[in-house]
Amino acid sequence: MSREIMTDNLTPHIRLRAICIGLIFAAAICLFTPINNIYHRATPLGGGHFPLAPFFIFLVMALLVLIISRLFRSRSLLTGSELLVIWMQMVIGSGIAYTGLTRTFLINLTAPIHFATTGNQWRETFDPLLPNALMPKDLSAIELLYNGLPAGRSMGWLEVLFEIPWQAWSMVFFRWSIFILLSYLVMLCIINLFARQWIVNEKLNFPLLKVSQFVSFAVDSPDGSRLLTNRFLLIGLCVPICLHLLNGLSMHFPSIPTLQTLVLAGKYFPKEGLLSGFYKLKIYFYPAFIGFAFLTSRQISFSFWFFFLAGALFYGVLDVTGYAVPASELGITFGPTLTRPEEMQMIGAYGVFFVFLVWLARHHLLAVSQQSLFLRSVDLRQIEWFDVRVSFWGIIVGFGLLVSWFLWQGMAPLPALLLICSFFMISLVATRIICQGGIAYFTLTAAPIDGLIAIFGTKMFAGVGGLLGAISQKVLFVDLRESLMPSLLHAKKVHQGKRPTTLIFSGLLLTLAVSVTASVLAMMTLCYRYGIRELELEWATSTTLNVYENAFRLVVNPVSPGDSVYTFTLIGAFVMLALVFCYQRFYWWPIHPIGYLTAYSSAMRILWVSFFIGWMCNALCMKYGGVTLFRKMQFFFIGLVIGDLLMGGIWAIVGQFTFSSYMVLPD
Repeated sequence: MSREIMTDNLTPHIRLRAICIGLIFAAAICLFTPINNIYHRATPLGGGHFPLAPFFIFLVMALLVLIISRLFRSRSLLTGSELLVIWMQMVIGSGIAYTGLTRTFLINLTAPIHFATTGNQWRETFDPLLPNALMPKDLSAIELLYNGLPAGRSMGWLEVLFEIPWQAWSMVFFRWSIFILLSYLVMLCIINLFARQWIVNEKLNFPLLKVSQFVSFAVDSPDGSRLLTNRFLLIGLCVPICLHLLNGLSMHFPSIPTLQTLVLAGKYFPKEGLLSGFYKLKIYFYPAFIGFAFLTSRQISFSFWFFFLAGALFYGVLDVTGYAVPASELGITFGPTLTRPEEMQMIGAYGVFFVFLVWLARHHLLAVSQQSLFLRSVDLRQIEWFDVRVSFWGIIVGFGLLVSWFLWQGMAPLPALLLICSFFMISLVATRIICQGGIAYFTLTAAPIDGLIAIFGTKMFAGVGGLLGAISQKVLFVDLRESLMPSLLHAKKVHQGKRPTTLIFSGLLLTLAVSVTASVLAMMTLCYRYGIRELELEWATSTTLNVYENAFRLVVNPVSPGDSVYTFTLIGAFVMLALVFCYQRFYWWPIHPIGYLTAYSSAMRILWVSFFIGWMCNALCMKYGGVTLFRKMQFFFIGLVIGDLLMGGIWAIVGQFTFSSYMVLPD
């Protein structure tokens, strides 16, 4: 993509119609996502940080605007900049509608009651620790949630909505809405505070925005039709279209041959020895992720696959040297994919990288602090949504109110403060990884509370603190596949230079409020109509039960982590310290520190091959064709992304009318 394609229009004006259209589509996605993803089990509409439904709608709208503008010689319907703002509103809504909030929310609030037995003793253990209004106490309302209303299937959606026993949920939703609202407001303040540092001072690359920015530019450009018919772009489109057309038809008509997109390579490696870490190796082929990898900085894309392979090799080195650490050394952990003590390196690595981010922003943060304390005049060249002084005090007040919320639920002040700090520290680092690294699909290895237990031990969290921390963490801060903070940073980049700021930011706030409301209503209606048991929410149920099993252990028998956990945490800190030192000091240093942070993420097990292919193609283009070839080939890889998402949208539509759905993207 040429430099001109990536240049925003000069001060585009966003009209009210664009905000209203974005709000309507965001609400529609939130209402429909649970039905599509859970009931139909079709291709996820809101998966990851480049979700399918928003881009598919954005692409269709862009093509319609182009066609109408050519036919009627008018550009007054919607501009490319307005389409980009609409797309961002849909992205924010789609994340809230699924893993970002509602996928596990209802199960999280009812599991200790519904799944309690005389054997696991959850009721006897948890009831004295939790306030009555934090979870529904009406057993009949919970049973109907899991089994469905008696005549739910024969009712219409509105009938089911009115039959839901809302009185059992009113106080529960009230308490949790305070926590969610305060958390979202703190996220907004943090992103607003760091916006100038990351967007202007450090000039982050934002690979996940490049494809949408290209389409937006094509809509506004007089040569838009020529850009969208570029031969490299069309060739790139053909690859995923042919792949998914053939495989999708093969799913419905088995006589049609398929092209394998998954290779189980682990069988070629031994269970023991130097290469034992590759025993479960899988090779996934996703054209869209290859496209994003090409658009990412070579240093970063190289680091992702390099550290994934190095992390797997590290298992083999430990096995060869006889340093086998039992999993029991971990003690009690809540990490989504944390299975071995070696992976506790990430605790130390995340901590050091957070300090590194603060150090990079030290001059900016000092200036903001001085402005907020009226020791320095305010910079009038504001690029933020609102005054940075509001962000500064908003973070402090927000932290105080969140701590007060935990105190209201019975937690002690120090654990509450540490918990809130760990939540947003991990979220800030994950935001940097996703937005700078172009990772559309990201998962944590260790949970925020794991770091606190590793550093302070289990005594501080061996009661109501650990239980409340585990529950609240599960609500917003551990399943980061569709977390809000990266989407907010993307939104800030999209909104940069666009006016009026007040209208755009008001639309963002309204989108958040409407998305949360619509998502919870849709999920409640779906569950009460069919029942959670019939919907087979295996992942949501199993991960939530694991949370409560570990919370029970933390309350009843708080086993401290072994010495090896501290050892690997320190190793992670020292490795990250060396990486950031070399990254800052040596211009020729080929490895980016954020690659190390994803070494043990389950997302990288899916994406490592994509980043390898994208990095290799990027490097070969620059080596043998220079910038000229690189700019031409960008169109090809943009075509891979567009084609993959286009076919995903088409098969998602087909999936609404069939009993099976072809999955284009990972669930």
